Amino acid sequence: MDWQYFWELFFGGLTRGSIYALIALGYTMVYGIIELINFAHGEVYMLGAFTALIVAGALGIYGFPAVAILIIAAAVAVIYCAAYGVTLEKIAYKPLRDAPRLSPLISAIGMSIFLQNYVILAQTSDFMPFPNLVPQPEFLEPIAHIMGASEVLIIVTSAVAMAALTLFIKYTRMGKAMRATAQNRKMAMLLGIDADKVISLTFVIGSSLAAVGGVLIASHVGQVNFAIGFIAGIKAFTAAVLGGIGSIPGAMLGGLVLGWCESFATGYISSDYEDALAFGLLVLILIFRPSGILGKAKTQKV
Repeated sequence: MDWQYFWELFFGGLTRGSIYALIALGYTMVYGIIELINFAHGEVYMLGAFTALIVAGALGIYGFPAVAILIIAAAVAVIYCAAYGVTLEKIAYKPLRDAPRLSPLISAIGMSIFLQNYVILAQTSDFMPFPNLVPQPEFLEPIAHIMGASEVLIIVTSAVAMAALTLFIKYTRMGKAMRATAQNRKMAMLLGIDADKVISLTFVIGSSLAAVGGVLIASHVGQVNFAIGFIAGIKAFTAAVLGGIGSIPGAMLGGLVLGWCESFATGYISSDYEDALAFGLLVLILIFRPSGILGKAKTQKV
């Protein structure tokens, strides 16, 4: 076995799996709180990439260093996408919170199509080049043939973001309020928890993580397009279901498993089946373990 090729595929899968996990966290948090599949979440990821591109272009004109451009562009993208996430919740989902479950689902799909066409009209339908803003430090030279600086940045940033979110949910006052709302929203409201505030914060956190993922992957790949959010969103949703939708550790695990499966299938079989593998995996999980790897099956008393 060519071990160098194996490790290239391993870290490549870890990189894409980290991005899937960042996006999947938004899906699983929203579903855990209000049991809604936010199919516009992938477009928020895409908006983060385009926002970073615009900011990077403006800062590049004034001669800012690459690292500063990346940090500022990521910060602006996070703020912008967080605002978009809250706006989506207020306009498209909150009025339908007590409606039949199909209504907010259709609204989410409509918002996804709207945001795609909004970006086409405001920007372009073509692929846009994204500058490489991640410098290659000297201490990474020995492993540069296996993984580059942008891949290391994606893995480290994703790990830190996931760890911070886990600690926030587990130990902070608002995190406990989110867990209470996820368990029983009406009872949480009776106990004095502002459910609307919790739901809005959930969209802010999920959209911010998606924006970070969009900036990181755009800098890594070197281009952005209005359609990148749709495929990434579907695969992140697959990752969330694979790990157990509603479970934060499950979303992380599902993203990594899907990333590795795609990477090894592409490297050892064919890249033509990359997308088919993701959807085939989703079908198998729904058939044999609908609750996901770490999910718990719901029991209903009758």
